[in-house]
Amino acid sequence: MSPNDKVNILLVDDQPGKLLTYEAILAELGENLIKASSGREALDHLLRNDITVVLIDVSMPELDGFELAEIIREHPRFQKTAIIFVSAVHLTDTDRLKGYRTGAVDYVSVPIVPELLRAKVGVFTELYRKRRELERLTHDLEVRVAERTAELEEATVRQIELAEQLRAADRRKDEFLALLAHELRNPLAPLRNAVSILRLKESPDPDVLWCRGVIERQATQLTRLVDDLLDVSRITLGKIKLQPQPLDLGSVVTRAVETSRPLIDAHRHQLIVTVPELPIRVEGDRARLTQVVANLLNNAAKYQNEGGTIALTVERDGGSAVIRVRDRGIGIAPEMLHEIFELFAQGERTLDRALGGLGIGLSLVRNVVELHGGKVTASSDGPGRGSEFTIRLPCLVQELDGYRPREDGDDVDLPESLPHRILVVDDSRDSAESLSKLLRLGGHEVFLANESEQALHLAATTQPAVVLLDIGLPGMDGYELCRRLRQGGLVNALIVAMTGYGLERDRRRSQEAGFDTHMVKPVPPAELMRLIASHSGAARSDMSRLTPEG
Repeated sequence: MSPNDKVNILLVDDQPGKLLTYEAILAELGENLIKASSGREALDHLLRNDITVVLIDVSMPELDGFELAEIIREHPRFQKTAIIFVSAVHLTDTDRLKGYRTGAVDYVSVPIVPELLRAKVGVFTELYRKRRELERLTHDLEVRVAERTAELEEATVRQIELAEQLRAADRRKDEFLALLAHELRNPLAPLRNAVSILRLKESPDPDVLWCRGVIERQATQLTRLVDDLLDVSRITLGKIKLQPQPLDLGSVVTRAVETSRPLIDAHRHQLIVTVPELPIRVEGDRARLTQVVANLLNNAAKYQNEGGTIALTVERDGGSAVIRVRDRGIGIAPEMLHEIFELFAQGERTLDRALGGLGIGLSLVRNVVELHGGKVTASSDGPGRGSEFTIRLPCLVQELDGYRPREDGDDVDLPESLPHRILVVDDSRDSAESLSKLLRLGGHEVFLANESEQALHLAATTQPAVVLLDIGLPGMDGYELCRRLRQGGLVNALIVAMTGYGLERDRRRSQEAGFDTHMVKPVPPAELMRLIASHSGAARSDMSRLTPEG
C-alpha cells in the first residue's frame, strides 16, 4: 500500500441521518467511507473489504455496538482494526469501560464535535498507513535477508571448496618444494664433503686454495638459498631465522662482490669499493648480510647501461655502520621511492630490462636489515639520474684487542674422537664416497652401502657403532631400513638420518622410525664429527678387535 492510497472507513448506525452526518464530517479526510445501517450489514462489509476504522453506534437493534465489537475482535483478520464507539446514552464510566473491554480504542459522545471526530479518525488512519508501510518494509527486509542468507550460504560453500583447493594446492606446493630441495641438497652434500677433504689435504698451491674458498663460500650461500626455498611464506612475511655472530663488514663486502662480480663484469661496469682500514664490526648473519649487499650490487649492475660505474662504500657514522651502493643508472621516480621496498614493487619495465626479476629482492633486503636492528633507505634525483641505497646497522661494542670475527671455514680441523666403525648408506655414490673419505681422514673405519639390502648385510656382519643413513633410498626407504637395523640388534648404535628432506613432518617420521637425530644435507663436516665424537653407546667400536668383512 502506498501513502497515497485511500483507506476504508466503515460507518455503522441504524439511523440514516446520523450516517449522513458522519459522512459529512469525515469527507474532508478524503478516504473511502462505507455506510452500514445494521450490525449484520457491517459484518458483510468487513468480510468483503479491508477496513481501517469502524465507527459504531452503541445503541442499535438486534446486534448492538458492544456485541458487534466483540464479533469483530474475535476474527483474526480484524485484530488491529480501530473501533470507535459513538453514543448519546451510554456515557457513564462503566459504559466506557465496557466499550474498551469489547475492543474499542476510543469512545465519542453525542453531540459530536466534528473537528474532534475528524482528528481521532485521522490519527487511526495515519497509524494504519504507518503500520502497513512498516509491514511492507519488514517484508522487504525479510526477503532481502533471505536472499542475502542464501547468497552467504552459497558463498560459504564456495569458500569451503576454495579453502580445500588451497589446502590441496598448499600440500602440493610443500611436496614440490620438499622434493626440489631434496634434489638440490643431494649434490651439495658431496660438494661440501669434497671441500672439507681438500682443506684437510693442506695443498700449498694458492690457486687451489682460492678455488677451494670460492667453492666453499658459494656452496654455503646456495645451501642457505635452498633453505629459504622450503619456506616461501616465511620470507614473504619477513620471518627469516638469523644466525648472528660478530663479524667484520669488510668480509661481508668481499663475499658480496665475489657473488656479484660475474654480473658486473658481464655488463662491463666499473666497481669502486671503499672500505676503511680499521674493521667495522657488527652482530649479524654473514650469509644474510652478504645476500643483502649482493642484491643491491646486482640491481646496480642490471639497471644501468653497459660500461657504467658502481660505488660501494663502508664507513662508520657514530654508533652506526653505514653501507652505501650508488650507481648512475635509470634512477627511481619520486613516487616509487616510498614503494620500492614493498613486495613485488617495481619501477617501469622496458624490453631491454629482461633481468628485472619478480620484485621481491628489495623487500627481502628491508626485512633482513630490519631484523638486524637496522634501516635501509633509497634516494634518487629522478629517472635517468642514478640511485643510492643506504644501509645503517648498529655497530658492535669494541671487542678485546686481537679480536678477529670467526670466518666460515675456521672450524676446519675435525674434532678428535675415538675411532668408530661407521656404516654409510646413500644411493648417491658421490655423496657416499666423499663422506666415507672424510670419515676415514678422521680415523674411522667406514663401510659403504648404496642400497638397503646391502646395508642390512653389512650391519649384521660389522655391527657398526654409527650409521649415517639417507632417507630417499630406492626400494626400502630409510625409515623402514632404520626399523630393520634396530630390530637386527643395533639397539645402542647412533643412527643418523642424513637427508635432503627437512620439513617438520620428515623429522617426526625419523623420530618415530628410531633415528637418534635428523640432519639436513649438506651437513657441515665439523658438526657431524662433533656428533660422532659425543657418542658413547655400548656399540662403540673397539679398534683393537676389529675384523673387517665384506
